[in-house]
Amino acid sequence: MDEISEEDLQAGEVLFSKDWRFVLGAPKLDVLPPADRPEIAFAGRSNVGKSSLLNALMNQHGLARTSNTPGRTQELNYFRTSEALLYLVDMPGYGFAEAPKANVDAWNKLLRAYLAGRPTLARVFLMIDSRHGLKAPDREIMAMLNSAAVTYQVVLTKSDKIKPTELDALAKATLKALEKEPAAFPQVLATSSEKKTGIAELRGTIVGLLNAHTPER
Repeated sequence: MDEISEEDLQAGEVLFSKDWRFVLGAPKLDVLPPADRPEIAFAGRSNVGKSSLLNALMNQHGLARTSNTPGRTQELNYFRTSEALLYLVDMPGYGFAEAPKANVDAWNKLLRAYLAGRPTLARVFLMIDSRHGLKAPDREIMAMLNSAAVTYQVVLTKSDKIKPTELDALAKATLKALEKEPAAFPQVLATSSEKKTGIAELRGTIVGLLNAHTPER
């Protein structure tokens, strides 16, 4: 498993000390911004802590909307810095039962179309709640990503909510499960938006992706 370089960790701290801002919320593909720079998307079950993690990542409280109501993120929400080197994309949550079926169908259609057709999508970070591990809805998204040949990486959220020994066992079991998934990146990041653990590593990983996808920068 590749380690995140000290250079990328430092560059990640610099990148995410900048002023990140919300750009737009896209309910359909024809209002997406031009595909002219790398995009890194964040997917996860509803209430997995995705918005809280994005806020911690961008170091701006409340930038990504958080809610106790499942399915509040109903669009592809784009964020960038003033330099606009890349976009971070907050994807609609999945796997919840309280939203109307028509909404769920529309969001699933949007996700599939985006994942299959966005040429600048560098990676999807798949958020998994440390307390629950991989569930059936997660495996459905993984199958979708495998089919679209989009590289994805599992990020465990709320890692402070379980014991370190349990977290270690979960990370190993998750890695084992990912061995059978052709589009899965063979590394798992454990994070906590509350304790800020794993945030530096996630930032460093994003910098590595940015460098890999913008060689002329």
